[in-house]
Amino acid sequence: MVSRVRVWLNRTYAENVFFMDQLRRNPSDRAVEIHATHGDPDSPVLAAADTAELEPENLSPAGYVEYALDQCARRGVDVFVPRLHQSAIVAHRAEFEAAGTAVLAPPPEAVAVFHDKVIAYEAVQAIGVPVPPWWRVRSGDELVAAVEELEAGGHKACFKPASGAGGVGFRVITRSPFSLMNLGGFPSPYVQLDLVLDALRRAEEPVDWLVMPRLEQPEVSVDCLTGPDSRVRLAVGRTKNGRRRGFTLNEQWLDPARRIAEGFGLHYLSNIQFRMYGDRPVLMDVNTRPAGGLHQLSLCGVNAPWAAVQLALGEDPGEMVPPFLGQDYTVVSGPRPLRPVSLPQQRPEATEPLPEATEPLPAVPVDSVEAPAQSTTVEALPL
Repeated sequence: MVSRVRVWLNRTYAENVFFMDQLRRNPSDRAVEIHATHGDPDSPVLAAADTAELEPENLSPAGYVEYALDQCARRGVDVFVPRLHQSAIVAHRAEFEAAGTAVLAPPPEAVAVFHDKVIAYEAVQAIGVPVPPWWRVRSGDELVAAVEELEAGGHKACFKPASGAGGVGFRVITRSPFSLMNLGGFPSPYVQLDLVLDALRRAEEPVDWLVMPRLEQPEVSVDCLTGPDSRVRLAVGRTKNGRRRGFTLNEQWLDPARRIAEGFGLHYLSNIQFRMYGDRPVLMDVNTRPAGGLHQLSLCGVNAPWAAVQLALGEDPGEMVPPFLGQDYTVVSGPRPLRPVSLPQQRPEATEPLPEATEPLPAVPVDSVEAPAQSTTVEALPL
């Protein structure tokens, strides 16, 4: 009898409820139990897990590694999919392996390269992958110089933190004065240059920004599955052009993604993003973790999360080619259950009654008891 697989996802994105769904609906028909931890008790990921626990706040990276090792030992975790403190965790991979847990993440050298976007751009440029022009700025004078050079070339300037993920801190520079027009409609990514310069003058510490031209659509996110041998098993591009989404196997996107994934050893699941600079694709960003939209590959008949878990367990799924490319689609919000406020949902043994919700949130299992729903995630729908 094949044993169950115990998978842990730490403080991850709400969209990964779909990642969890795919693990349970795996083509191997293998029993999977999922443990989830998060800092937000209302994360839908906690409600979707079989067992769940609130994470302690304000742990240092080293302190979090100790916490994670304890979780793996207590919960019998076979495969750990880390997002929070990924760099610190992969540096201690041997300790997790000694505890019987495979860490589904690249080696520390690969994570370090792509933690800093400037180092990443220099590294991928060295292997022949095109990148957009960029400037690293830490002061108002450096920002103005970069913006003026971009504008002289006919480009809009944008900036984002040199390290970070998920588009946090991305802004587009405009010279239009702030007016009531900026207070109408929905918030915009555009920010006035004079307001940014004023904020920099008042800042107590220097910033660390990457300034570059605003790249054009389409945006193509290539999801890669790479083995511990640094050989890519799967590469599929997800295209985005406004609301319309789709899929591509065009080598103008896949070839540079494979070169990056294999050249830097981006083991297991990574996401490599491109946009257009003029008439050619250039690298925009590299994520050394599963993308929030990875589940959308199910529209192509692919279960990438399960294939990654197989690789982590030493079970090579071999080269994977989508049997078809799904039709174009869009994403919309949809409700997902949340846990009761005072106590997470319980998974009792078959002969045991459900425990009563009388205590604040401890480290306890989660089950399928009904709970309020909230629109916090996305669903894929065809156009």
